[in-house]
This record gives sequence, C-alpha cells and structure tokens, in this order.
Amino acid sequence: MKTNRRRAREFALQGLYQWQLAKTDPAAIERQLAEAKGFDKIDAEYFKALLQGAITAAPELEQAIAPHLDREFSRLSPVERGILMLAGYELAHRPDVPYRAVINEAVELAKSYGGTDGYKFVNGVLDKLAAQLRRAEMSES
Repeated sequence: MKTNRRRAREFALQGLYQWQLAKTDPAAIERQLAEAKGFDKIDAEYFKALLQGAITAAPELEQAIAPHLDREFSRLSPVERGILMLAGYELAHRPDVPYRAVINEAVELAKSYGGTDGYKFVNGVLDKLAAQLRRAEMSES
C-alpha cells in the first residue's frame, strides 16, 4: 500500500519532470497537479515542500550530485534527474526523514518510473550523496 508521502513524491516527480522539459512555472505545475486524479490522497504539504524545494535548490543539488555520477548531470534522463533532485533535496533539507527512507523511496520511484536498471544507478548515487550529507546519521546506524 502506498503511503500519502510516497504519493506526494510521485506527484513531485511528475512536477519536476514537467519543470525540466517545459520550464513551466512551478506555481502553474502545482495548480495543474492539484486537479489530477488521486491528488486528494497525498500529503499535499509535503508535495509542495518537495517540489518547491527541489526547484529552488536545483543548482546546489546538481552541484552536490554531479561528482557522484558516471556521466554529466544533463545527460541523465529527466526521470533519473528528477528522482535524484527529489532525494537530494530530502537528504540536504529534511533531516526529519531518515536517510534510509529517502534512499528507499527514491529506489521505489526509479523502479516504477525509471529505466530497467535505473534503480541500481539511483541507489549507488544516493548512497554516496548520503555519506556526504548525512555522515553523522550514517555513522550512528
């Protein structure tokens, strides 16, 4: 069963995808997605925080993620970029969400929406990013 936060991440990923491809205004994306089927079943506040946060922090997220990639950030699929930006935002700005939960949720998104083995790539990149951004939390576990 999907939690309301997982659904919020799915909607935020859709919004990031749209933002990357069409450079649509984030507020317009939010309004459009709020009318989509199933939106009433999500954590709307979390969706808004993720979408706005990832878009606002996009340059810093790209800088943090890029050293852990095997190719240029711009050469990733929009889905992989979106998942890494969402999870990167959560790792950097949402210490209330355990790093393992962030990585697990990103892997699940990649399994659902990404390429065949995209989830393995996402997992590897986020493990390295978490080691950089959540070092203290990782050493406790």
